[in-house]
Amino acid sequence: MHGGEEYAYGMWIVALFNVGIFMFFILSFLKPRGSDEWRSMGVVTAFLVALFAEMYGFPLTIFMLTSWLGEVYPALNPFSHKLGHLWVVVFGGSNFAWAIVMGLSLAFMLVGYTLLSKGWTQIHASRGKLVTNGIYAYARHPQYTGLFLVIIGFLIQWPTLITVLMAPLLLFAYTRLARFEERKALKEFGGDYRLYVEKTPAFFPPLKKWKDFLMVYVPDAD
Repeated sequence: MHGGEEYAYGMWIVALFNVGIFMFFILSFLKPRGSDEWRSMGVVTAFLVALFAEMYGFPLTIFMLTSWLGEVYPALNPFSHKLGHLWVVVFGGSNFAWAIVMGLSLAFMLVGYTLLSKGWTQIHASRGKLVTNGIYAYARHPQYTGLFLVIIGFLIQWPTLITVLMAPLLLFAYTRLARFEERKALKEFGGDYRLYVEKTPAFFPPLKKWKDFLMVYVPDAD
């Protein structure tokens, strides 16, 4: 309890478990190899630690907002877990608002994990060959697209001051990594890859192609 109100934090074991389980899933599809990839994965790890530390451990953002705003803060019980979702608070704190925020967040994350999985499956099956079909016909880096969508999903569900500041750094790190990978691909595949780059967006296909992008069937890798 905190000041006579429900206090749904201090659950550090739950925080560590969530960091571990999400890192397991992400590392299953984005396996770092060189130093650049490990640095980028380090940013992802820091983002998840910051996220779940506030979600289950110590709600720094809520403490700061309630201290700054005082009685103006639009929640009677800000340290309950439901009202720790800041977008739920912004939209009135109702169960309906909570359901909308959670549903939208989960939709982004499910789409993101789908792209991570499909991208990994295609790359694994290619055995080092240039991949330009399947979901790679719609974006050159669909796995990073998937990671970006997972991060957006987390920011919808549980935005914090630290993760909102870290998200652009994470996007920058993987955009930079994608450019590094493309320079290597140009050296290895030459003109074929150059033509692929010219006709295929890096991360996000046009909106009218998203249905096809998500519905592409990718056979399981051997």
